[in-house]
Amino acid sequence: MTTTLAKCTQHGCDGLIEGGYCDVCGLAPAPEIPARIRGASDSVPAMSGSRSAGSVPTGGRAGSRGSRSAGSRSARGSLGAGLVEIPPVPVPDPASALLTDPQVPESKRFCGKCEHPVGRGADGQPGRVEGFCRNCGNPYSFTPKLLPGEVIGGQYEVLGCLAHGGLGWIYLASDRNVNDRWVVLKGLLDTGDADAMNAAMSERRFLAEVEHPSIVRIYNFVQHTDRRRGRTAGYIVMEYVGGQSLRQILASLRKDGQSMPLPVALAFAIEVLPALGYLHSRGLVYCDFKLDNVIQTEEQLKLIDMGGVRRIDDDYGAVYGTVGHQAPEIAEHGPSPSSDLYTVGRALAVLTFDFTGYQSVYAHSLPDPADIPVLAGNESFYRLLRRATDPDPVRRFTSADEMSEQLKGVLREVLAVGDGTPRPAFSTLFSTELQAIGAPAAMDVDRPWSAERAPLLAEIVAGLPVPQVERTDPAASYLIALSSLDPVQQAAALTAAISGPGTPLPIAESAETLLALARAHIVSGDPHSADPALQDLIARGLADWRTTWYQGLRELAMNRSAAARAAFDSVCETLPGELAPKLALAFAAEADGDAAAATRYFQLVWTVDRSYVSAAFGLARLLPAAGHTAAAIAALTAVPETSSHYQAAQIAAVRIRVNNGDHGVVSAEQLQEAGARLSRLTLDAGRQLRVTADILQAALGCVMAGKPLGGGKLLGRELTEQAIRCGLEESYRSLARLAPDRQRRIGLIDLANEVRPRTWS
Repeated sequence: MTTTLAKCTQHGCDGLIEGGYCDVCGLAPAPEIPARIRGASDSVPAMSGSRSAGSVPTGGRAGSRGSRSAGSRSARGSLGAGLVEIPPVPVPDPASALLTDPQVPESKRFCGKCEHPVGRGADGQPGRVEGFCRNCGNPYSFTPKLLPGEVIGGQYEVLGCLAHGGLGWIYLASDRNVNDRWVVLKGLLDTGDADAMNAAMSERRFLAEVEHPSIVRIYNFVQHTDRRRGRTAGYIVMEYVGGQSLRQILASLRKDGQSMPLPVALAFAIEVLPALGYLHSRGLVYCDFKLDNVIQTEEQLKLIDMGGVRRIDDDYGAVYGTVGHQAPEIAEHGPSPSSDLYTVGRALAVLTFDFTGYQSVYAHSLPDPADIPVLAGNESFYRLLRRATDPDPVRRFTSADEMSEQLKGVLREVLAVGDGTPRPAFSTLFSTELQAIGAPAAMDVDRPWSAERAPLLAEIVAGLPVPQVERTDPAASYLIALSSLDPVQQAAALTAAISGPGTPLPIAESAETLLALARAHIVSGDPHSADPALQDLIARGLADWRTTWYQGLRELAMNRSAAARAAFDSVCETLPGELAPKLALAFAAEADGDAAAATRYFQLVWTVDRSYVSAAFGLARLLPAAGHTAAAIAALTAVPETSSHYQAAQIAAVRIRVNNGDHGVVSAEQLQEAGARLSRLTLDAGRQLRVTADILQAALGCVMAGKPLGGGKLLGRELTEQAIRCGLEESYRSLARLAPDRQRRIGLIDLANEVRPRTWS
């Protein structure tokens, strides 16, 4: 049977419709507007607005260029940097969104001037849909001003009402001049003053210059005179965006007894921040970000309702916002990029937990995390919300880009902790760790393994990641040239650069120069000398999180672990998505005697990124003491074979297995596991013999405790007391021959004599 494909009905296209879309232009068939209007139903995708901001969804028509059929859609779209799989929201038929009986509920009727309730019924009688506010005398009307069939601006044919917002009704229309595409008409203002109308229209035309894939497109501004009322109104003409608002998606989940998954919420926030950053780069602020103003259409998010957008330097225009989202400084200082980021943080809080009372005028704080599971279980997310919604604008994120980067870090952390799969990523703020802190101790097999083998403070401060040099700093090239010097030489060169008469002024006064000098003093073993450079940064107003980082490093080097811990915790507050501050906080907590906190941060870092091998060795030190030997070995086993510290990790795993606590608790299976692990390594003779001795010593302990070891062999030795003792004696005597001094040689010979089999001779 032959199937006849329908021809594409888009203007000027000769393609065929296959799978719902044209094989040439990629569009769905062009709409037959009248038929669609006649088939309109009451089933509508929620189109919501807010009387405080006039917020109503708009968006792009079905079958827009670039749409894909369900069969070709990737399992994971671009939302959340491609890290999260989010079900697409299909684009509905716009006609299905038309209201058959457009009315505004009495509970949502407010005066547009003073926001006093109007149009309310009394004594069983319905309220008036048109009249005057009893509070201020301003006229109000809740009846649609445009009727189906009317043509606005000689171009846009009105099809009906979609929703009601703060500036009046929002209409669906057909653009006669552009292939009958669907558009949305939204009232700009309603006044009989033609001069005021023209001024307002001219002032808002900057919106037409806004072009971003995540922002609803403004096509035009038109005026229309209502002959019935003799008044002229202005309308914004924008693209139609079909889909669901984040408010609708959240409401649907909660209706089914579910909550918004945290990774999905973070992915949504990551997707919209570039749009806000784009507006900020053009000198604009959005003002009224909230869940109602973000639409998911298929695999994309779009910011809608551009009515509240204004120029950053506009000191006189009206400021739109929503109680519960709006930043506290708006009334006094007006909107700013910082206040926009505040609204994103508040919306993210509303999206992720039941934020009771958030719409209170004075509710500018977050709830106690102990009462909110998603906050209690995700410390980094809570830190991010705290910074984004800090009442002090200076303490918030400095840009949409910065907030987006930290959100991505938090998202990777949440996902990794959720399924145990690492989500590493390159940091733009920190280098990798300079040394695997704890690896040298693991390779030092001459010392007995114990949980007390914490690394020296000097090893920690030299091995932690380093804040990246700001490439635009005038001293950047100079500092790169100094990187080949040792810390003492660097400190001398930098001191001369700052105080020397021949140094160019930009280098001498550079913040990067002072930071580099502070680190050089700390790492070279002279942390006291770092303080003047750090204080100079503070005095000159150049201090930022990097200053706090080096203050923490200095305190750690001076064995003031509590102060170091407070400093690194502060950096974590500023950069909640970064792993380096968490690694530093783990070492500071370990030095402070808080093994539980240190373990938690080491585990978090290691779960997200296996390149931080220092975290694995940290877990190897702390977990056995808490009775979690298997977890410590699992962390060391996860060190990649490609790592230069793989052998150190394997040696540590073997020694933890056979030297943890009383030898009697080691089983035959654990001994065989340790022996097999050692057999797979290629070590120098000394280490091979030393670790072999550790394993055989553990086996001897089991035999002496009467613990059965079963049959077979261990490292080539029969599992009998005689064979094990012979193996131990041989290992110790071989080690004695390799000993570097007479004292150690004698000690090893004594051990060999102590463990050798008993004989009659």
